[in-house]
Amino acid sequence: MTNVVTANKIELLAIADSVAREKLIDKSIVLEAMEDAIQRAAKARYGNENDIHVKLDSNTGDIEIWRILEVVENPENIFTQIDVESAQEFKKGAKLGDQITDPLPLFDFGRIAAQTGKQAIVQKVRDAERARQYEEYKDRVGEVVIGAIRRIEFGHVIVDLGRAEGILRRDQQIPRENMRMNDRIRCYIMAVKSDTKGPQIFLSRTHGEFMKKLFAQEVPEIYDGVIEIKAVARDPGSRAKIAVISSDSAIDPVGACVGMKGSRVQAVVQELQEEKVDIIPWSPNPATFIVNALQPATVSKVIIDEDEGRIDVVVPDDQLSLAIGRRGQNVRLASQLTGWNIDIMTEEKETEKRQKEFMERSEMFQNELDVDETLAQLLVAEGFTELEELSLSDISELASIEGFDEDLASELRQRAEEAIARKEEAMRAELQKLGVDESLIGFAGINNQMRLVLAEQGIKTLDDLADLSSDELASRKDGLLKDFALSQDEANEIIMQSRSHWFEDEEVPSESSSDDHKPEGDSEEALPEGSVEDQQPEDSDDSETPSDPESPA
Repeated sequence: MTNVVTANKIELLAIADSVAREKLIDKSIVLEAMEDAIQRAAKARYGNENDIHVKLDSNTGDIEIWRILEVVENPENIFTQIDVESAQEFKKGAKLGDQITDPLPLFDFGRIAAQTGKQAIVQKVRDAERARQYEEYKDRVGEVVIGAIRRIEFGHVIVDLGRAEGILRRDQQIPRENMRMNDRIRCYIMAVKSDTKGPQIFLSRTHGEFMKKLFAQEVPEIYDGVIEIKAVARDPGSRAKIAVISSDSAIDPVGACVGMKGSRVQAVVQELQEEKVDIIPWSPNPATFIVNALQPATVSKVIIDEDEGRIDVVVPDDQLSLAIGRRGQNVRLASQLTGWNIDIMTEEKETEKRQKEFMERSEMFQNELDVDETLAQLLVAEGFTELEELSLSDISELASIEGFDEDLASELRQRAEEAIARKEEAMRAELQKLGVDESLIGFAGINNQMRLVLAEQGIKTLDDLADLSSDELASRKDGLLKDFALSQDEANEIIMQSRSHWFEDEEVPSESSSDDHKPEGDSEEALPEGSVEDQQPEDSDDSETPSDPESPA
């Protein structure tokens, strides 16, 4: 058969070299793709049943085609097996189990075979290009890159990054920003994901880290690490706040970021489509930090509620609109920047709120302790807000209040304990009415308020609680007990405690197996080995009985 190939040896190598340079992949990958294409064509020519192999020499361009035959005693498949006698024609001294190489002649590629081979080469080269792009960009998340806008599809912008393409989705674009073909823009690499269609490089111009990177490019002190941007809050295209701190007391972090006549911050503002940037000093003290974050408004007072994770900020009446900002923008950005929920109120509103809280607490003490208004108000004035605080107070501490003595202090604490007991009993009755199982009512890991919230969500047994995850229980977004400010560790502890009875049940069979060895005629119930009764005589006065009937022996 005539040794004919569609392209000569020199052309094959030139094509492989050109494709490798254009796609920025290794030349060996292109040659391997060509080998696969020739192998497919050879199988179509000589039969798919044959075990055909192809080798394309990367130096000379020579092509070798052969098939592998196994030497067996009685061949069952003539395409992959050969007997010992016939094998001698290919290899002298061939014996059973040997692999024989049978060279095949080159052939003229037909139109269909050539087209199939071309598709195979294109596919393999494309796969190699995608793999190269993913490997190149997967470790570049967090970088700022410059690219040219190639096309806009359904509002999403495709950016040519030179060696790959990134996508700037609509929600990651600065509002009202005018995007035009071939414009060069800076973007932040937000994520790189591998996909069947190739690597997906997600870009952003609204991410807070993008602003950090822009300031690092404009402010040498940030790049060198002398100044650190601690937090960023953005309303893209409109306004932003950044909190900065300097490790060198001689350097003013705010002034360094602003630059001479505002040159540094202005460069960032122009890149972000005239987005106004407030630069404020960061402080480890939450109150000070929040006062700075609410600039340019003046703050009169800051009241922190750490249990609720909330801060009340009191401002003069004429500063209220400035503190809140247009459409709540200023307080919203300050809240994002500091991580606290901020309530803005005027001095007049704050006074009204405090008076209302004072009257509510005084009324609560009047009703629960059965005391007059003066005594109730005196307790509130001394800082008592809950019955639990009063019940846990030391007698001498209460007696030290002006007008109190030890008898009055003792009586107040006793009444507080009785009031708490009444509330607990009423709550227990409410839980029973809702169908809450005794196993959950008696569980010490949570309080009655938590039990009530869980019951309203259908969690009515200890097993129901044990089946939950810590996120389902305490997630700040949608956790069942999100209003109780549980930490992740506290939620995990509750879940583990609620599951402990599962393991107690597993131990019962092994302990009760001692009944098999009980002497006949012994009418007493056999006790688990190691119990208190086993260790002490029957008439001992020191024997103890567990106070909790559900606790394990």
